[in-house]
Amino acid sequence: MPKMKASLSQQFNPNLSRVQPTPIRVFDNQASQIPGIVKLTLGEPDFNVPEVAKQAAIESIKDNDSHYSAGSGTPALREAISNYLKKHYDLDYDATTEIAVTIGATEAIYAALFAIIKPGDQVLIPTPTFPLYEAVVNLLGGEAINLDTSNNNFVLSPEALQTALDQHENVKAIVLNYPSNPTGVTYSADQLKALADVLADTNLIVIADEIYSELIYGGQHTSIAKFLPGQTIVLNGASKSGAMTGYRIGFMAAPAELMKRLGMVHSIMITSPSDPAMAAAVPIFDSEAGHQATLDMKAAYEKRRDFLVAALHDLGFGVATPNGAFYVFAKLPAKYGTDDEAFATKLAQEGKVTVIPGSYFGDGGEGYLRMSYATSMDNLKLAVDRIKNMLNN
Repeated sequence: MPKMKASLSQQFNPNLSRVQPTPIRVFDNQASQIPGIVKLTLGEPDFNVPEVAKQAAIESIKDNDSHYSAGSGTPALREAISNYLKKHYDLDYDATTEIAVTIGATEAIYAALFAIIKPGDQVLIPTPTFPLYEAVVNLLGGEAINLDTSNNNFVLSPEALQTALDQHENVKAIVLNYPSNPTGVTYSADQLKALADVLADTNLIVIADEIYSELIYGGQHTSIAKFLPGQTIVLNGASKSGAMTGYRIGFMAAPAELMKRLGMVHSIMITSPSDPAMAAAVPIFDSEAGHQATLDMKAAYEKRRDFLVAALHDLGFGVATPNGAFYVFAKLPAKYGTDDEAFATKLAQEGKVTVIPGSYFGDGGEGYLRMSYATSMDNLKLAVDRIKNMLNN
């Protein structure tokens, strides 16, 4: 095996030193080595890709759909996404100029932040939240300003937002992820309108990561783009609603002038997404069969959520019923303190159940555990039994 020339260690982008390996993956990989472990860790739907999507991919391959597509995605998929946004969320985006298909929502996050942030710029990030946002900001030489929402039921208040704006002069953007990973909390239309009223008088760009928008268990998802269409970038995709994480289909939607800048970054990064994967996503966004598959998965998630919330409550965890995504953010019983990483490690090693420490998701996550119920009911029941046995012992 070749060994890197030692002097090359000084040749890398210095911002790389500000980015650490994702602790979620590190913890999950370590725990996965334990024989017989039950995993409630990653946000990976346990359902198969819907048949309507599989068949669309197969037909694409049979039709030799194997050439470069437009960098922003096939016209068919962009049209399907445009129809989906209008039908589900009453958002109007032109398929030709205001939508770009990305390699999952992950690429959309990077492209959006890259187009906005220069070294020294600040980005507001309500926490606890998915750690990728802060990692990308750091990589770009920006500064992530974490806004702890744990004292307000994990919802950013307009007062806290205004305070942050008053205290920080170089804020360029705010990232809103809802329904939230890790809490499962979402925002009502009234709450989003209150935030929009604060942001309307600023030049901040809102990056709205709404990848879990179809997994709402009561009421209807509202996009903040409904209130701030001129300064919002909507991120979404097929990974969660279509159980298509491996197909890597996400998208960005924004006003045409903003999308021009985003598209420059996007096209340089990837050229274009995969043709069969894009073909598979079309019916997920724009067919009755695709929508019904999402509804069926959501119904199963809701049953799992209700079981897990009730079981954890009986075991002494502090847990509110999440209204979105497929995570429970459970507070450790008081007698176990707030060292969530130590508890999660002990649970994996002795209880053979692996969860993710809440502190991995930033300020406000200390003393919590994120548990994913994107797994079978049998696994959830076994996990609860093992957690109970460990606590009793």
